[in-house]
Amino acid sequence: MRFDTLLKGGHLIDPKNNLDAPMDLAITDGKVAAIDGDIPTEQARQILDVSGLYLTPGLIDIHTHMYATPGWKNAWAGDNSILPDGFSFRSGVTAMVDTGSAGWRNFADFRERVLTRFHTRMFAFVNICGMGMISLDLEQNEVDMDVEQTAATMKEHSDFVVGAKTAHYHGPEWVSVDRALAAGQTANMPTMVDFGLFLKERPYYELVTQRMAPGDISTHMFLGDVPWLDADGKVYDYLYKARERGIVFDVGHGGGSFYWRNAVPAIEQGFYPDSISTDLHTKNMNEDMMDMVTVMSKFLILGVPLVEVIRQSTINPAREIGHEELGHLSIGAIADIAGLKILEGDFGYTDVASGLLRGRQRIACELTLKDGVVMWDWDGRIGVDYRELVPLYGVRNPDGLVLPPE
Repeated sequence: MRFDTLLKGGHLIDPKNNLDAPMDLAITDGKVAAIDGDIPTEQARQILDVSGLYLTPGLIDIHTHMYATPGWKNAWAGDNSILPDGFSFRSGVTAMVDTGSAGWRNFADFRERVLTRFHTRMFAFVNICGMGMISLDLEQNEVDMDVEQTAATMKEHSDFVVGAKTAHYHGPEWVSVDRALAAGQTANMPTMVDFGLFLKERPYYELVTQRMAPGDISTHMFLGDVPWLDADGKVYDYLYKARERGIVFDVGHGGGSFYWRNAVPAIEQGFYPDSISTDLHTKNMNEDMMDMVTVMSKFLILGVPLVEVIRQSTINPAREIGHEELGHLSIGAIADIAGLKILEGDFGYTDVASGLLRGRQRIACELTLKDGVVMWDWDGRIGVDYRELVPLYGVRNPDGLVLPPE
């Protein structure tokens, strides 16, 4: 056989390669081997009928919290984090990025306990605070915000690390931001900034127009505290200037960082996010955020074209974290693939304050492949009618099967 697996009858969306059309896709050795309008089924060992699905590159969620193993109570480096495989593939996500749950003091433990143990493709930002997000108090410890140690950790673990991170800082000074930015520059990686408590001494416009560098990521872009609209209801000019400088705007929905009152006018005026992400953790996984496809659906109902929603969830985040081997379906690319369906109906979506907006569409994930292997199969596409299987299928030891007397 020429191919291992053939995905037959789907609609391919690959923004990097400007593909948006009905296409078959074939996989060999975990890589995309062929894309064509009609690939003969006899050329593949396994044929999956994906009629009715949009086939996209595997989704990339660049804002999550996965350091669930330390056992710290009510901490993002602890009970508030999730373990990835139970949340990734069912939402079409093949790659997740932890955003600063661990710092330079405990990153090796995070690597050993999480990053090397699961099927989801995982990356991480290193927190400028030595102990990461073990507690809000420790995230205020300026003594532990060590530029050299953070940069050294980033370089040592560069197979997983994609940048530096600062978050949740409540002081009026710029120390947390400036040191995280310095660590990122030292390691030649971007810095993601969760601005923490907004204070007049360090205004947000100064952060994105003066302090951050091109390629740095401002997450929680639709947070309630971000100044979005001027007195005339227009998106502030400083946001356009920041984008022109190369600042990346990431959604980072979370449990407290997405408000319709900011998102709706921004999208209506054409200010789209560069990347869509969840800020997934235990405090929002069953609430307003829910999962990656729910967050993507919110932008779809706001009028962002589906191709752009996919771009913001695949190739854009891949570029932002410096892993452009992901996020596309070029021939020879890693066969990380999501099979998505657009449901039509009447759906309600809430922001983090339970503000409601209804829409006519919802994105659902029916199929996910990583390295060409099916990891999520909502509709049983890889299944075989049980009546066609051998009579005693499922019996592990036929010789040990003892039947009761007649």
